Amino acid sequence: MAASSEVAGADGVRRPGGEVHAWLPGQNQTVCGLPLSRTRLRRFAHVPFDYSSTDVLTDADPEGYVCPRCLAATQGRRRQERSWVRHAPRP
Repeated sequence: MAASSEVAGADGVRRPGGEVHAWLPGQNQTVCGLPLSRTRLRRFAHVPFDYSSTDVLTDADPEGYVCPRCLAATQGRRRQERSWVRHAPRP
């Protein structure tokens, strides 16, 4: 996960805050294509991007905005993981 700011959690571990994007470790850009260095997004490799399109953010959440393009890209991967598998293939 990558975010525009960071917030200290209750246990003292840094958490993402502000604008949140999906990011895969080892890449220099977010899933939606924003370069991390030019947009000054901070990396949070220890935090998974586990948002869904039905999640509702309130004022109490440190995340103020979840990127809809990153959200759509990660939802597509979940659908592909559930694809059918042939159990009895032909010889």
